[in-house]
Amino acid sequence: MGFLNVFNNTKDGAKALTVGMGITLRHYFEQLLKTEPCESVQYPEERRETYPRTRWRHVLTRYENGLEKCIGCSLCAGACPARCIYVEAAENTDEDRYSPGERFAIRYEINMIRCIFCGFCQDACPTGAIVLRKDFELADFTRADFLYTKEMLLEPAGGTIPLSAIGIINRNAEAEHAH
Repeated sequence: MGFLNVFNNTKDGAKALTVGMGITLRHYFEQLLKTEPCESVQYPEERRETYPRTRWRHVLTRYENGLEKCIGCSLCAGACPARCIYVEAAENTDEDRYSPGERFAIRYEINMIRCIFCGFCQDACPTGAIVLRKDFELADFTRADFLYTKEMLLEPAGGTIPLSAIGIINRNAEAEHAH
């Protein structure tokens, strides 16, 4: 019985390898002979157009006058099914005003490792402060760099965040500055 099982397993394995290699060779020769060519994109230089409803990079937007749209209401954090958003609110003063409302987000963080890019935060925001844009290059090298802070998310006054400006934040400099 043992020999028969080994023989059947070997036969089934050889059959699976033959079928897989046949599929691979068929695709290889299709591309070689251009019978059914596929469209290739040279990625860093060329990019495909993304779908209209694509949601990737989170951005905290501003009003035209430079004030932040985020009022620190934490509705985005409440709507997030992954619980990856943390918002800490503070009161605005007449001398130190960040948003047009009574409060603003003094601390806004998104753990991008936990984020599922569902867009519920964008839908829940009453002021349209948090939006998901089409910038999809979100890879990084360490887990700590996936914790996006308010400084990383906040749109610069007078424009959108250019793709080249999205990078690694120096957390050591942040810690020294806080002390």
